[in-house]
Amino acid sequence: MSGSVPFYQKHHRHYDRSYRSKETESRLSHYQTGSRYTAAGTTSASRLSPVPTRVKPTYLAVDKENQIIGYVVPIFRGSQEFAAGFSDTEERRVRDTAGYMARRDLFTSGLEMERSEQISRREAMRGSAERISLNKRIHEHGEHFKRMNEDSLMHAPDFVIKPRSHTVWEKQSVRLHCTVSGWPDPRVVWYKNNVAIDPLSNAGKYKIESRYSVHSLEINKCDFDDTAQYRVSAMNSKGEQSVFASVVVKRFKGEVDESLPSPRRKYGPVSEYGINFQTHIVDTFGVSFGREGETMSLGCTVIIYPALHRYQPEVQWYRDDVLLCPSKWNHMCWSGDRATLTFTHLNKEDEGLYTLRVTTKSGYETYSAYVFVRDAEAEVERAPGAPLDVRCLDANKDYIIVSWKQPAVDGGDSISGYFVDRCEVGTTHWIQCNETPVKFARFPVTGLVEGRSYMFRVRAVNANGMSRASRASEPVAAMDPADRARKRGTSAPWTGQIIVTEEEPAEGIVPGRPLELQVTEATKNYVVLSWNPPGEKGLEGVMYYVEKCVSGTDSWQRVNTEIPVRSPRFALFDLAEGKSYSFRVRCCNSAGVGEPSDPTEATTVGDKLDIPSAPSKVVPTRNTDTSVVVSWEASREAKEMVGYYIEGSVVGSGAWEPCNNKPVNATRFICHGLTTGEKYVFRVRAVNAAGLSQFSPESEPVEVKAAIVFFHGGFVLHTSPAPPFGISVLECVRDSMVLAWKQPSFIGGADITGYFLDYREVVDGVPEKWHEANTRAVSERAYRVSDLRENKKYQFQVRAANMAGVGIPSQPSDTFLCEEWTIAVPGPPHDLQVREVRSDSLVLLWKPPVYQGRDPVNGFYVDIKEAGAPQEAWRGVNTKATESAFIKVITDVKEGESYVFRVRAQNYAGVGQVSAVTEPVVALTKPGTKEIVVDVDDNGVVSLNFECGDMTADSKFVWSKNYEEITDPSRLTMETKGNKSKAAFNTPAEEDVGIYSCLVTHTDGASSSYSLSEEELKRLLVISHDHKFPVIPLKSDLAVELLEKGKVRFWLQADKMTANGKVDYIFNDNAVSQGDKYKMNFDKNTGVIEMIMDCLTPADEGTFTFQLQDGKATNQSSLVLIGDVFKALQKESEFQMKEWVRKQGPHFIEYLSYEVTQECCVILKCKVGNMKKETSALWYKDGHQIKADDSLGFTEGVLKLEIAQISKKDSGVYEVVLKDDRGKDTSTLNLTDQGFKDLMNEVFSFIANSSTPLKITSTDEGVRLYTFVNFYNDLLQVTWHYKDSAIAFSDRVKSGVVGEQLWLQITEPTEKDTGKYAIEFHDGKAGLRRTVELSGQAFDDAFAEFKRLHSHSELTLFLSGRARVAGGLPDVVTIQEGKALNLTCNISGDPLPEVTWLKNDREITSDDHCILSIASGKFASFTITAVNTMDSGKYSILVKNKYGTESGDFTVSVFMPEEAGATVIKTRN
Repeated sequence: MSGSVPFYQKHHRHYDRSYRSKETESRLSHYQTGSRYTAAGTTSASRLSPVPTRVKPTYLAVDKENQIIGYVVPIFRGSQEFAAGFSDTEERRVRDTAGYMARRDLFTSGLEMERSEQISRREAMRGSAERISLNKRIHEHGEHFKRMNEDSLMHAPDFVIKPRSHTVWEKQSVRLHCTVSGWPDPRVVWYKNNVAIDPLSNAGKYKIESRYSVHSLEINKCDFDDTAQYRVSAMNSKGEQSVFASVVVKRFKGEVDESLPSPRRKYGPVSEYGINFQTHIVDTFGVSFGREGETMSLGCTVIIYPALHRYQPEVQWYRDDVLLCPSKWNHMCWSGDRATLTFTHLNKEDEGLYTLRVTTKSGYETYSAYVFVRDAEAEVERAPGAPLDVRCLDANKDYIIVSWKQPAVDGGDSISGYFVDRCEVGTTHWIQCNETPVKFARFPVTGLVEGRSYMFRVRAVNANGMSRASRASEPVAAMDPADRARKRGTSAPWTGQIIVTEEEPAEGIVPGRPLELQVTEATKNYVVLSWNPPGEKGLEGVMYYVEKCVSGTDSWQRVNTEIPVRSPRFALFDLAEGKSYSFRVRCCNSAGVGEPSDPTEATTVGDKLDIPSAPSKVVPTRNTDTSVVVSWEASREAKEMVGYYIEGSVVGSGAWEPCNNKPVNATRFICHGLTTGEKYVFRVRAVNAAGLSQFSPESEPVEVKAAIVFFHGGFVLHTSPAPPFGISVLECVRDSMVLAWKQPSFIGGADITGYFLDYREVVDGVPEKWHEANTRAVSERAYRVSDLRENKKYQFQVRAANMAGVGIPSQPSDTFLCEEWTIAVPGPPHDLQVREVRSDSLVLLWKPPVYQGRDPVNGFYVDIKEAGAPQEAWRGVNTKATESAFIKVITDVKEGESYVFRVRAQNYAGVGQVSAVTEPVVALTKPGTKEIVVDVDDNGVVSLNFECGDMTADSKFVWSKNYEEITDPSRLTMETKGNKSKAAFNTPAEEDVGIYSCLVTHTDGASSSYSLSEEELKRLLVISHDHKFPVIPLKSDLAVELLEKGKVRFWLQADKMTANGKVDYIFNDNAVSQGDKYKMNFDKNTGVIEMIMDCLTPADEGTFTFQLQDGKATNQSSLVLIGDVFKALQKESEFQMKEWVRKQGPHFIEYLSYEVTQECCVILKCKVGNMKKETSALWYKDGHQIKADDSLGFTEGVLKLEIAQISKKDSGVYEVVLKDDRGKDTSTLNLTDQGFKDLMNEVFSFIANSSTPLKITSTDEGVRLYTFVNFYNDLLQVTWHYKDSAIAFSDRVKSGVVGEQLWLQITEPTEKDTGKYAIEFHDGKAGLRRTVELSGQAFDDAFAEFKRLHSHSELTLFLSGRARVAGGLPDVVTIQEGKALNLTCNISGDPLPEVTWLKNDREITSDDHCILSIASGKFASFTITAVNTMDSGKYSILVKNKYGTESGDFTVSVFMPEEAGATVIKTRN
């Protein structure tokens, strides 16, 4: 073999012996051919014979790779020192014992033979020493060569000589030694049963030495407890190596105290000491949560009784049942009474179930709890979590296959791939190995330097960015597996001395074919082959060549042309994806190349591993108040499963959180860290190297609260339910069927959370494969199976699930044909249940049929028969169909009899199919059966109460109304305490009438019902009213009133209160108390409660409340004083204060007002008080004094001012002033505008009420209608009506006033003037109307009288002295401002009429501006000296005598000088 040779191969004997000198080679050949002694041979019984062989044996112990690991000292019968391991000093002591005497007699016969063997032993030892010297020179040569190679200056520790196992006698000393190489110099630690040995803790017991790479452990005076497995570990910056050796300490037979117990057992007392240890683990750690990068410590206190000084139990920590060893990631500490496990840097790999195991010689105790490790905060928002569990699956000199597990968190976007980084051990530089992300969770890393060690890490990437890097893998060297095995060495088990040797290889023999060649792994990036070595033994240095061939050709191409491989495992790269290849392997050694192996089957390059299918049937069940048990059905036909990830979400939130960050291999997991009382849904997905599956369907919601567990005999009886049974068809259409089934007879000790239904097609009587009908559990015992094929036959099976998992499936149902039902009658009812079983009655419930038939279902019939009776014994319970889905059976049951029931539904087409028959029910009242009791408590709350004496830990009270579970708490409030449940009515009303029932789950049918009728409800309401503690009744609510001086009094009156009653005074939610501002008083005799305030300020605006309490009874009353209400009260308070001040002097008790007498006189009056002689009362009108009352002779009296025959000139502002030395008070009465109008309306009302009925009289001109009043005022307004319409006056129909007579004159009446006439007096209110009927005889008489008088009319008119305006006044006068206006008209009448001038209907008087005059009793003049715009208006002249009144009107319009230049006068026509 030519070419460069790796440094780690050049010092191995089996590789090449050309470096040996002739002398050395000859000496080694002499030893090898002279004897075949090996370490293994020393254990053979035949080799322990004292008869020596004639050849020289070798006493060097070597391993399988011919590496020297120590000496083999044969046991000779004649040698006490080597047989018993005694020293010279001990030998002299033992000679005096009986045992020594017996042994001396045994070996005396072979004394000569022993001497011969001693000589042989000396020669063997001399030869061994020479061989050791030779090997040392070889080793030094190799070490020198390695130091010449720059790449090999640093290397991991290597045990050149390993410690060997020893079997020694008690009280002897033993030394374990080894030789270790490595650079830098390794640190060596000795362990006993994986516990580091501290020489200082047991002074004189252990002695550890290290000199020139030779390390030793000496155990002084061994006792039986020193029997153990010892491990020596060497560590430097390049890695760590460990080897094992066992020490077995024996006792002489007969020297052991036979009274001591037998050797140690797993349980029971300590055999050696007769002590029974009791171990208790207390102060434990709970379920813990951490985050990547944090530190965490788990600890428990361990109490061992009895406590022995210096006794140390075996303390071990496990993660997921795998023993943990101290490392840089975790440290373990035992302080004598507390065991602690500390994580220096948490990683997701640390997630799992941690178990502390404390072992004593009496047995062991364990404690376990789960540790969850969440992802560290992402460096990039919404980046995925870091991958985990990075490992090296396969390592060779030119490649290493790295594997990892996908993270649970993908950041919201699917992971697009992974990047693999490598770092050479001893450096801190990480190099990315792949340019593009890989999706497969395995990747072959190439381009490595042979012999160097590497660590690897992985990063995930999605659309948002890169994750954090995973934890680095353990270091692994890039070397041939065979070389790695030789460097790792062989360790011996602790139970005894095992030394492995290998026969010297046979030279010159060509090896045979490799065996069992197969492709163990194939992806699109690489293919891994494995095989077994050829069957021949002892072949020299076998290596292998690998060949490939493209399928369909015969061209074989060698893959590793330069250097053959030693390991029977090889990875091929750079294969064309999609092509098919075959492979074969040849063996070779120095003798040549052997025949090829059988080729493999054609293998197509590509990913052979598919992403697993989604899990199904996720069932969550309650566990604790912060955890939920989630179980699911595993992914089907999944390969190389890594595990499952579980996610949870609060119902309605839409946010999913991972429940585990390390895949779990089971199909059941406890999700911790949930919020108590919240409802969660869960989903699961599977993961393998190919990727993550789709999520399973979401589970049913589950509320997080502690599960009720049934204990029996100290054990939790939670198992999966038994199979359901009684599968039947409720409806069938073309492509679907509705199936129903009965609940399992055994539910597993926990509530059934749902059912899963499977179906399969039956073809020609042969069932096919089962298929899932529902992926999410259904809670009802009926389900529609869709996507079936019409006219095909199917079978079904059902499984029930509870918190313990999904039970086994039911027996397959009968074969059902999927064809559409067309019958007119309904299908069968289903889910029949029997409740409230008594000796004389029971209640049967059912669900309506799914298939309604041609018409809707309108009733049900119930049939009954004895359980053992024939079919003919069925009889009806009800003769008239019941519309309800329940019935109480009373008349047809007898105590102790067993009955079965069935139900039929009907519609208009007829009675349909019968339901499935119920299970037999015995009519018997069970002992301890309770009934629902109605109660009304002291607070008047009406409640239904039920007590159950047969409850279990899982039992629940279920209340129903009309046998439908009550879920709305608005009407009833349910409360359960122990074995009693109460359903209290919130506000009993008519809508609560019905049948109320209570069922207790997980019992043998404990249930009862109560019928609440309208009459019963009324009775209960009366009792409730009587039982209620009454509120404090109030005679009056909180009110406010004003007192003298403007004080404000808040008060209320309670009907009755005891002496213990109290009141709280509240203003704007703040309590107020007695003080300067508030004065409180509570008269408990009268119940009057008051609070008085001197005045109100703006700060007092708000709500005043009086809160009353008398024992348990309370009441309150509030008064809101805000806005306008408060302002009005405040103003009134201020007014009252001023009134009080005012009344300290002369004042008005009643302010100035007016009164109209029957004579229509107006009297102004006021009532005054606190008067004295010096007080004066002054009357004013429009600021002018009109009257003075002095020396009034009364203290309190009435002041009056009379106005007779009031007119417009009396309009004005009247004022009365009272004054003396004590003060002054004023009262004002405004009789202008509206005030004067109101006064006149009251006068008009008196005038109208004094009017006489309307009468008819005749004159020479016609017919006159008239009425008289006691007093007539010129301002009085009247309206004449004819047939309810106002009369339009004309020359023929006129009205007028003569004295106190108001008349309507109809000149020359005709038949057209007949009808109803009325006069209406206006008083500003409703007014008054007088009517008369001018028709019939009344009209005829009046008309006849008119005719008689008409002949004298001209003479009468001539002699008439009625007042008239003869003429001379224009209709309109337009005059320039500043001009003088003078108008004159003729008047006549006898007696001489009175003349009145009016402006705008108001009387005017003569003054300097307007001069009114009458000349000679015939001429009335109107003169304005200088007109202005104020003089514009309507003017009238009114003439009046006792015979009548007449008026003349004209209008004056004044314009500015710029408008016109002349005065325009329009005269009357």
